[in-house]
Amino acid sequence: MEKQQEPKAVIVIFGATGDLAMRKLFPSIYNLYYNGQIDENVAVVGAARKPWDNETFREHVKKSLMNKVDSEEEIPDSFLSRFFYESVDVTEPSSYQNLQHLITTLEETYETDGNRMFYLAMAPEFFGTIAQNLQAYGLKDGQGWTRLVIEKPFGHDLPSAQKLNNQVREAFDEEQIYRIDHYLGKEMVQNIEVIRFANGIFGHLWNNQYISNIQITSSESLGVEERFHFYNQSGAVRDMVQNHMLQMLALLAMEPPIKLETDEVRSEKIKVFRAMRPIKPEKVDQYFIRGQYGAGEIDGNPVKSYQEEHEALESSNTETFVAGKILIDNYRWAGVPFYIRTGKRMAEKAAKIVVEFKNMPMNLYYDEKDYQQPNLLVINVQPEEGVTLHLNAKSNQPGIQAEPIKLSYSYNCKERISAPEAYEKLLLDCMLGDATNFTHWDEVALSWKFIDSIIEGWKMQKPDFPNYKAGSKGPEAANQLLEKDGFHWWPIKDI
Repeated sequence: MEKQQEPKAVIVIFGATGDLAMRKLFPSIYNLYYNGQIDENVAVVGAARKPWDNETFREHVKKSLMNKVDSEEEIPDSFLSRFFYESVDVTEPSSYQNLQHLITTLEETYETDGNRMFYLAMAPEFFGTIAQNLQAYGLKDGQGWTRLVIEKPFGHDLPSAQKLNNQVREAFDEEQIYRIDHYLGKEMVQNIEVIRFANGIFGHLWNNQYISNIQITSSESLGVEERFHFYNQSGAVRDMVQNHMLQMLALLAMEPPIKLETDEVRSEKIKVFRAMRPIKPEKVDQYFIRGQYGAGEIDGNPVKSYQEEHEALESSNTETFVAGKILIDNYRWAGVPFYIRTGKRMAEKAAKIVVEFKNMPMNLYYDEKDYQQPNLLVINVQPEEGVTLHLNAKSNQPGIQAEPIKLSYSYNCKERISAPEAYEKLLLDCMLGDATNFTHWDEVALSWKFIDSIIEGWKMQKPDFPNYKAGSKGPEAANQLLEKDGFHWWPIKDI
């Protein structure tokens, strides 16, 4: 990990008029400013095709913050005045020359020590072009550090990811590239390491002797909406599994790092990806199932099927649901299945991890009429951040009976400022040179290698879509995936 430096920089956001900047980046920069984590030594340049000026851009930024504050007075001019705009055509050399001139001027005004962060909040087909032009026209070579932040998707498969990586690496070194996965900025995802490595009660039990299975769920009640064009090209396995789901799996399965430093943590995560058992295309149905939502109800309101969302989706074979079983072939996890599931138009929006411990070998409190629940550790990633430990204790009913009880901690109830947003944390990490919660190229390549085999297997057969109703818990095949191993999905709610 690089030595931490003061958070001073010129932040250039390519795609500054887009949805990501509006919903996530501007509010995150505001929160960092409001909480005193960045100060007068930070300026922000918006770069996009629209022919805006500084005032138009600042009004755009203010609009993005209006649902985050109680009144306009909470957005001071001293904050908005640090936002500047440059109309840019990313394929045109003169755009980079003009941008270089603006950045140089701002570096003098804001005394940023020549530190530059370039955030590519654009379509991935422009990543390589922008990176190479930043080098060609001298924008990469400031007086301080230079860092390139890249959004997902990083490629469409392993070959395209390799091609993109080669393009970017021609201009930037690996340590300058920050591949962002916003799940790694979520409070409870970052808490996985703390729960595991700061608590002996879990650290000593975190292996195949005591854990029967681990379940990772990320469900959304929303459909594809305006993202239909992108989503129809990616599907749930590329949009969620290749990045977010496998990153959480790696944090759950990795060995304790020697030190809590970027290279050490990344090294242990990479070992997990290497140990994941490859799935042969012809055997994909034994480990992974896919689904697509049909018409149904969400909160009592009728919703369309995926294929009815837009005329371009008619007869589409794109999956909106994925459930899978992943095995890790190493000493710690041999024989323990990691189950993942993610889908759109599910009954509720939630992200949750359930660690199911093995039951007692001789259960004195079990009979045919009364099943005793195993101990569970539940990590609630969203929306209610927290952790719950399920134990069994004596019932207050007559006789000697056990009943499950919950020991819960809700992060939202903590007496402190609300938990920062994921993008807020990651933007600050990037300015401080901490790449721990960003993905290394080796992680990207190994995850694509695993996912490509699954996609190849699915290409061999035509799915019977739609196969689950909007507002449901997904296709029945997802339940059967666990039932054949003697397990079941733990409910998303009330656990």
